[in-house]
Amino acid sequence: MKYKINLHGRAYEVEVEFAKPMTRGEFDSYAPAPAAPVAAAPVAAAPAAPALSAAVAVQGEVVAAPMPGNILKVNVRPGQTVEEGTVLVILEAMKMENEILAPRAGSIAQVLVNEGATVDTGTALVTLA
Repeated sequence: MKYKINLHGRAYEVEVEFAKPMTRGEFDSYAPAPAAPVAAAPVAAAPAAPALSAAVAVQGEVVAAPMPGNILKVNVRPGQTVEEGTVLVILEAMKMENEILAPRAGSIAQVLVNEGATVDTGTALVTLA
């Protein structure tokens, strides 16, 4: 049978020939040998967020990153008083800017990230006193 196929704006004519059914062993004798597996190139690890040293104790309620991303802007500083819903940090994830909001009113005890830092899900960003 002949078929006409359009692929990416180009027309192709394909002829299909029906053959007699064959067993798996017969098919294997016609099929090409599988190619040798290609070793994957080592992937460079993304730079991690700076780890908190043992000397830095987290005090108060932690506001953590809900997803991995990059810190675009830190809108608060230690000692600043914030209301519930205040934008603490802007986190870029998948080309979208996500506002990380204060879960309650309080004062900022610590700011644990800097602008430009890369964070993972669950990374502590800010603590509220």
